[in-house]
Amino acid sequence: QVQLVESGGGLVQPGGSLRLSCVASGSIFSINTEAWYRQAPGKQRELVARITSGGTTTYDDSVKGRFTISRDNAKNTVYLQMNSLNPEDTAVYYCSATITHISRSVANYWGRGTQVTVSS
Repeated sequence: QVQLVESGGGLVQPGGSLRLSCVASGSIFSINTEAWYRQAPGKQRELVARITSGGTTTYDDSVKGRFTISRDNAKNTVYLQMNSLNPEDTAVYYCSATITHISRSVANYWGRGTQVTVSS
């Protein structure tokens, strides 16, 4: 059994910052690519940022220069530092990870999401 649990969401004013965290737990052999997605009301879920096991990162154009994805392999944790937030960043943010189970099976897992609201 593998679980992803996000934290760090909340209400922030435009121009503010938040840091999201996602901890993976369970019968994990290794964590491969990790990513943050978001889904705003009435919109499809979209990729925000991705980081490989080697540390290579990619970002959606809408967050480049404002968001930073990072990971702490020792803690099985991936972070999303979000700066210069604007109302268009309001969404539920989901953590996703491709994880190799101790059985050596590989699957993609999702967290339940954390709400980020940017409003004055």
